[in-house]
Amino acid sequence: MTTSRKKSKKTTVFALIGAALLVTMLASFSHIKKFFTSNAPNAKQTETSSFRRQSLNVNVMKLETSNLNDTYITKGQLIPDEEVDLSFETSGKITHIYFKEGTYVEKGTLLAKVNDEELQAQLQKLQAELPLAKDRVFRQKTLLEKDAVSREAYESVSTVLATLEADIELIHARIRMTELRAPFSGIIGLRLMSEGAYASANSVISKLTKISPLKIEFSVNEKQANEIKPGTKLYFTVENNKNVFEASVYAVETRLDTETLSLKARALYPNTNGELKPGHSASIEINLQTIEDAIVIPSISAIAEMGKDVVYVYRNGKAEQRIITKGLRTASSVQVVDGLQAGDTLIVSGVMQLRRGMDVTIDNVVEPNAK
Repeated sequence: MTTSRKKSKKTTVFALIGAALLVTMLASFSHIKKFFTSNAPNAKQTETSSFRRQSLNVNVMKLETSNLNDTYITKGQLIPDEEVDLSFETSGKITHIYFKEGTYVEKGTLLAKVNDEELQAQLQKLQAELPLAKDRVFRQKTLLEKDAVSREAYESVSTVLATLEADIELIHARIRMTELRAPFSGIIGLRLMSEGAYASANSVISKLTKISPLKIEFSVNEKQANEIKPGTKLYFTVENNKNVFEASVYAVETRLDTETLSLKARALYPNTNGELKPGHSASIEINLQTIEDAIVIPSISAIAEMGKDVVYVYRNGKAEQRIITKGLRTASSVQVVDGLQAGDTLIVSGVMQLRRGMDVTIDNVVEPNAK
């Protein structure tokens, strides 16, 4: 019994010593954790402090007011002022072709002719009867004035003369139908038939094209439909020609196309020297309006944040955020109607990396006309 009590007492002492050591260790661990926790820097604060200390190299632009053109860009096609397929009004064998392919001809120029021998013979026959018919009318009129013949006799020979003159005019008209004349001044195309060939009323001999002036046909969207009207100026270019040409709208379609919701219009270009040819495609620019004293910035310098348009300006070495209101947009720039003013130094590079109050260093100053 005495030995058992001694063993139990020793076990109790060891358990108390172990518990005391465990409490001491836990207290020391808690103290050490608190020490390191209290002395360790806040991760968020460290990140923010480091971010604020970081400086970003940027390009800036000194804002100035300028005129902003609201320009509409579209494609069009050059078409001739007039163009027609040349055909005879009657049928017959082609006896003469007078034109040279690819040359300029004046209005009324005789271009070709079909056989009219039979008509010429009829004309000669009628013209031979004409003097006698006129003489009869003269004699009957003289006798009528002396009451030597009745009025009926005079009117009878007068009717014969009028009929003869009408028949002669009819033959002249038929002869004119055997002549192919230029309906307007223009360039004659390639010849499609030869002398000796039989031409019908549907046979095309050649094509006549009037290229001075030229028409430019184009379409505009529904949004710009009310902006295009007769007198509107436009500028256009064509392939393989560095020149910029000016034309003026002369006609606009009365209604929008129901399928494309576009409005067709035509402009005239003088083309006095015949430099441009029909069929070319044209790149067209139309200045719809000019906004004076506008603040214009590069489109890439503005970003959208939380449904607002934001830009950054350089101020005392830091990026200052501005909320702007946009106006007219072009392909590479945008008008600012509120939020910026002339004299502000706009940051135009690294915009996506910027934050309010961030340190920035200017690398380059971009000229406004380089935007």
